[in-house]
Amino acid sequence: MNNDIKRTDPRRPFIVTAAGLKRITLGEIGNGAMLQFSHGAHKDAVRPRRTTQPATRALLVAAHTDRGSLDDHARQALAAAALLADGATEVVLIAFGEFKDDAAALGADRYIELPGFDRRNFAPDEEVRALTACVAHFAPVRIFMPDNATGDGDLGRRYAARADASIATQVVELDAGHVASYAQAGRAMASRDLPDVVLLAANAVDARLPFVGAGEAVSAQGIVPAAKASVFVDLGIEEMDAAQVALEEADFIVSAGNGVSDIAAFEALAGTLGAAIGASRVAVDDGKFTRDKQIGATGKTVEASVYIAFGISGAVQHLQGIKDCRHVIAVNLDASAPIAKRANLTIVADTQETIKALTDAATAARAARAGGTPVVQTASVAEGVAA
Repeated sequence: MNNDIKRTDPRRPFIVTAAGLKRITLGEIGNGAMLQFSHGAHKDAVRPRRTTQPATRALLVAAHTDRGSLDDHARQALAAAALLADGATEVVLIAFGEFKDDAAALGADRYIELPGFDRRNFAPDEEVRALTACVAHFAPVRIFMPDNATGDGDLGRRYAARADASIATQVVELDAGHVASYAQAGRAMASRDLPDVVLLAANAVDARLPFVGAGEAVSAQGIVPAAKASVFVDLGIEEMDAAQVALEEADFIVSAGNGVSDIAAFEALAGTLGAAIGASRVAVDDGKFTRDKQIGATGKTVEASVYIAFGISGAVQHLQGIKDCRHVIAVNLDASAPIAKRANLTIVADTQETIKALTDAATAARAARAGGTPVVQTASVAEGVAA
């Protein structure tokens, strides 16, 4: 039996990269050029401008920001437009909310920041009105948006309905000529020509670009009309204790492994940070946490923006449970622990000292923001940091 045969991954037809369509196969590492570009030694390399030609047409990307930044899904939508644009086409980003990212590095040639449209506020009619105004001004050939449940997917559908525009949703396959989505519960593919509005599924595009855009800021004044009172009543967001949030829905998780001995201090840190609590299988088996806190292949799969792992070595089952987390921070005395390969940042330090230092620092920051001036003795965790 030949074990070198590579099999097509049935869950993903292909992914769009700067090198073209990348067919995903089991056992294949990936595109060598893109992997080389992602290494630390190449991150600071000067990337060329995608195009310097005068623009004769535009592709528009619209997405909400989260605390001033685009999330991975939104960056993939922006990359899709940049990868499909030719030399005479500019990529225009409409950022709903405060925007602090480097637009050029993300592939945008021009961008408009709309800080009045925060993701936490519900005003869909005014967002459609603003998007319609931007479309009228830039006259884009096509609009790209992430198809998510946090505002962008809803906005894209509302715009298409109001503008009577063609639309494709949950797009998992696209190139310069067509788009495709899963059909019949994933057993088939539905394909069509490129529509007016493309709502991309997550991970259909590689957001790492070997080029940059012009990154020119454009004032919304004179393009986007002044906002009116929305016909929708925004009831706001109900705040709740982070401990009550289901792990699958938590945006910030601190997780304990066998290396955490003081559970009370760990739980105090979670309360101070406002984070949900998770645990490794070993910690659950030892009776330190209930089974519903277990993260991994035999527990919960999480998608937190920030995941801090204290004293977790990183068995393959646990890594499977955190594969969709955006930023992973590992605190471990062993710099060669498996979780260090997955982590964006590894702190090589004593777990208990780090927990105490973080608790003190977070407490001091909260008090300072409230106007207090507490005196805090912070423990040293300067054992070294490995990226």
